[in-house]
Amino acid sequence: MKLKQGSFLWYLYLDKLYCLLSVRNVKVLVEYFHLLDVHHNNTLNDVLFYHFLHHVTNWKRRQIMIVFNMLDWNAMGEIGFDQFYMLVCILLAQQNHLEEQFIFRHSRPVFELLDLEGELRIGAENFHMYNFLFNIKKQELKELYHDFDVTGDRRLNYKEFKLFTIFTMDKYQERQKAEKENEKRERKRKRLCSKRKRSIRL
Repeated sequence: MKLKQGSFLWYLYLDKLYCLLSVRNVKVLVEYFHLLDVHHNNTLNDVLFYHFLHHVTNWKRRQIMIVFNMLDWNAMGEIGFDQFYMLVCILLAQQNHLEEQFIFRHSRPVFELLDLEGELRIGAENFHMYNFLFNIKKQELKELYHDFDVTGDRRLNYKEFKLFTIFTMDKYQERQKAEKENEKRERKRKRLCSKRKRSIRL
């Protein structure tokens, strides 16, 4: 998923540690939500929701409606600001490659979103359906159910899902550390190269 450059969400800042918006950004988002709510019901129906996401992302209609149905957990045909806020945070997390961080920080709400039937269990098909939201790769999905499905029923309860989020967060932090070390080595290499060039000229 890509946010369209210049769209409203492009200018919002997501805290990289907690994956939440600042108070100032939330206030702006509330105003934006009210502008979208042309019927003044404090909700967005499927038509308004589609046009909003079509305007700010490159998602296809099918993906947009899948997300709408996920957020409309009461099957009322509309979503409120709480669901809208959650969606915006997910979009910004994805745009900033913070999916692992977001799932870890908000494991309970994410679990409830993926638990479509309200059975307190998540099947692999749920992850497949919403894979474009959280970018969980196919191999990672296999490992997820192989390593964390303690009960062996091919579905994850919340405790198993939480273990998965902790594990992915550890892997994410290891990746970040390795990237920083590589950047340090690269900077050091460039400094040495520039020193050698100067000494050759002299």
